[in-house]
Amino acid sequence: MNMYVSNLSFHTGDDELRKLFEQFGIVSSAKVITDRDTGRSRGFGFVEMKSDDEANKAIKGLNNMEVEGRAMSVSIAREKAPRSDNKRW
Repeated sequence: MNMYVSNLSFHTGDDELRKLFEQFGIVSSAKVITDRDTGRSRGFGFVEMKSDDEANKAIKGLNNMEVEGRAMSVSIAREKAPRSDNKRW
């Protein structure tokens, strides 16, 4: 299951995010999204866990948990909406 994690501290990196979720099960991937130009965290990321049961436990256990002074939000990630190619040049 893919989860969306928001309101992260700008100091939280991929490894810290992975460690938070590993206490609930096997993490397939953990990625903090960074600004393309500066490389700084944008304050959100995605975590994928193989087991839906473990992911649901992680959501319940970590949602609204305070990490580095910020109450992070954890939810099931929505599918990315398709982009429209209606560019008018």
